[in-house]
Amino acid sequence: MPVPALAPYDDANIFARILRGEIPCRKVFEDDHALAFHDINPQAPVHVLVIPKGAYVSWADFSANAGDAEIAGFVRAVGQVARELGLEEPGYRLLANAGIHAHQEVPHLHVHIFGGTQMGAMLPR
Repeated sequence: MPVPALAPYDDANIFARILRGEIPCRKVFEDDHALAFHDINPQAPVHVLVIPKGAYVSWADFSANAGDAEIAGFVRAVGQVARELGLEEPGYRLLANAGIHAHQEVPHLHVHIFGGTQMGAMLPR
């Protein structure tokens, strides 16, 4: 049974518009399942977003409603982008926000890849 998304998918969101070619991006990677591009407001020396090409709002929506090939392709794309950016060693951080409490700004599933610097603890203790 499909899991409802956090909110209905909005075809006018900025990532949907980037996927349609209406808004340009600084592309890092693209295949049948994913698009990766530099964040326009980087929070680290390397800050890339990876988005699935399908209309998914969150990980819950994606994991419940995407096909196996889409899921595998997206996860592989995240790893491939990190390798191609030379982040595997010394390391990088992945972040995916879901919903209001997590401060998700764009209602399209996306993973942030941060790297190029030593990072502190993720959450305050």
